[in-house]
Amino acid sequence: MINILLADDHPYLRRGLVQILLDAFPGAVIGEASNVPEVLAHAQKQRWDVVVLDLNMPGRGGLEALHDLKRLYPSLPVLVLSMHPEDQFAVRVLRAGGAGYLTKDSAPQELVHAIKTIWKGGKYITPNAAELLAAYLQQHGDSEQPLHCSLSDREYQVFSLIAAGNTITDISNQLSLSVKTISTYRSRILVKLDLNTNADLARYAVQHRIVE
Repeated sequence: MINILLADDHPYLRRGLVQILLDAFPGAVIGEASNVPEVLAHAQKQRWDVVVLDLNMPGRGGLEALHDLKRLYPSLPVLVLSMHPEDQFAVRVLRAGGAGYLTKDSAPQELVHAIKTIWKGGKYITPNAAELLAAYLQQHGDSEQPLHCSLSDREYQVFSLIAAGNTITDISNQLSLSVKTISTYRSRILVKLDLNTNADLARYAVQHRIVE
């Protein structure tokens, strides 16, 4: 029997995923968390075989949760299931110790296959994610890191959302953070990337294949 911890702040999505998982793994124990503190609390109380983690949760985000989980439970496999396309976050997730990355528009059978692969000790990397990771390693290797690698996980998330055309208010609503906090992140990002405007951020993101 498998124990799966499902972390996503949308209850209707969790309900659908729970049904998919119970159909694929009869008798499975499915835990649910809607934010990072709940994820960490569940991880402390019980042994989990796989964590399925969303990146966008209120307060502290999924990337921060991934770092915490890998620091506290290095052998715990974490599959990130995200609305963001692979070219935005897959490499960062894999470099942070994630066992796999899937987008939410993936077919249910692919999610089940990914969980089975990770449960057996493997990693689930789609051909596209593997190509992105190989390109990253080839481009950066031991050479000087590009400026965006200096961004924290939350800064990188805000950067990606700005570059994709979201307003500060949009991002504030998506991440459940204040407009002032998002504006502060934006200011830090501009300084770290040596840029001046949102248009500069968008151009930088396209040049570095962070967004299309």
